[in-house]
Order: sequence, then structure tokens, then C-alpha cells
Amino acid sequence: MSPELFTHVLTWLDQVFVKSFDGWAVVGYAGQVFFFMRFGVQWYASERAGRSLIPLSFWYLSIAGSLLLLAYGIYRREPVIILGQGPNVIIYIRNLMLIAKENKKREL
Repeated sequence: MSPELFTHVLTWLDQVFVKSFDGWAVVGYAGQVFFFMRFGVQWYASERAGRSLIPLSFWYLSIAGSLLLLAYGIYRREPVIILGQGPNVIIYIRNLMLIAKENKKREL
């Protein structure tokens, strides 16, 4: 890598990850952590059960991650994040509603 390219990359990394870091970046990173955690939870639950399944905590982590990323996107005025996360919250809540409905039927 040439020295100029290396300097350009370091400058870009500094601008993106250091100079733009603020409280809202923490919100965005927290949303990403929740999103990552949901896959770990799903994988762990599936491995324990010996079959593919999606635990209830997956949906709660999905909602938390989506809401944090949506708040971050709204504050940063990032249309890609807003359009990507906005509908997800509705879908995740709907899944919880369907699970509750199914559980209620089982109780009867």
C-alpha cells in the first residue's frame, strides 16, 4: 500500500469512527449490538433444542435493536436506515402478537 493511500485510509477512519463519534453514535452501536445478540440467542436456542427455532427473546432483541437504529437514523436523517428499520418494528411486534395468540389458544 502506498503511503498516500495509507494516509487517506487513516484519515477516512478517523473521520468516520473518531470525529463523528457522539451520543447518537452510541445509540446506533447499541442498536447494532442488540441486532447481533439476537442471532446468538437464536443459534444457542436452536443448538440446545437440536432443531431450528426462534425464541421469544429474539423478537424482543429485534424490537430493541430496530428502535435504537430507527432513532439513530431519524436523528442523523439517514433515509436508508429509516426505511430499513421502520417497517421492521411493525413486523417484529406483529410476530409477538401472533405468538401470544397461539399461546392463548394452547391454554384453552
